[in-house]
Amino acid sequence: MTKSLEVKWTARSLSNAQSIRNYLTRKFTKREEKNFLKLISQFEQTISLFPELYPASHKYPELRKAVLHKHTSVYYYVRGSEIIVVAMQDNRQLKPE
Repeated sequence: MTKSLEVKWTARSLSNAQSIRNYLTRKFTKREEKNFLKLISQFEQTISLFPELYPASHKYPELRKAVLHKHTSVYYYVRGSEIIVVAMQDNRQLKPE
């Protein structure tokens, strides 16, 4: 069985995720917020087992982009036995700062 890696979120990525969650709460129903949280949980489980599943950036080869949903992308890199999530983007809104 494959050893799973620990997933860590930066302050920026947590802030991005909270902004998306707030947006969903304001514009949609609780169901969409719940689905968003489920997507994040599934993403963490998947990349902890398969960290190189998502494509690497051409410009920054250590950075990977996971499209969780047509509206949500996550950027991360693998460092040793950790996966560092650096940003999350709602593709309906402006890019994260």
